[in-house]
Amino acid sequence: MTADTLALAPIQGFEHINRYWDRQRGIQAAKLLPGDYYVTDRAELITTVLGSCVAACVYCPGTGAGGMNHFMLPHTDHARFVSPEERCLSRASRYGNFAMEFLINGVLRYGGCRRDLQVKLFGGASVVANLGGVGVSNVEFVLAYVEREGMALVSYDLGGVFPRKIVFDPRTGSVKLKNLEQLTNDTIVRRESSYQQIVNGMAPEGSVELFTG
Repeated sequence: MTADTLALAPIQGFEHINRYWDRQRGIQAAKLLPGDYYVTDRAELITTVLGSCVAACVYCPGTGAGGMNHFMLPHTDHARFVSPEERCLSRASRYGNFAMEFLINGVLRYGGCRRDLQVKLFGGASVVANLGGVGVSNVEFVLAYVEREGMALVSYDLGGVFPRKIVFDPRTGSVKLKNLEQLTNDTIVRRESSYQQIVNGMAPEGSVELFTG
């Protein structure tokens, strides 16, 4: 039996999340796309690539419970988007306010204590010209949200002009960050532009090459 066959069964409610065996690190990983969030108390990593989107890594030291979200838009006042059981690419969790609520509530369900939650924030780069100032808006929103909720902001890497790759270990709160300064294709630009079209109810033009590593 090889390590690849030892993958853990999907966590209920997150069956749609793409999970794979990270051979380099010898551990299972969950890969997030825009609009996703994922919470776990297992020995696994959570990874994503961010352009103008923002990801919050929320974890509770000592319990092993933690998670990450990946959202495109700062907020919405549409209270009808309330179900965390929805498939995350659709509707509510595209918005930062709901993405943060779903993530925090998920960590609490897995044994986290709200007063002990710690947060690390990433993303919000200016990499997609036709998205206007969405990266800046995302950064402003998430910083204000964390401050308003009285959460412990341990570290952040926000803004700039380069996409970022994030690898998060919810058990320890450790984050490996890589700025993709040598990105040689328009993967992030096309992905986020296409996702915005989905958010706006438009059919995306052409195919989208998604992050796979």
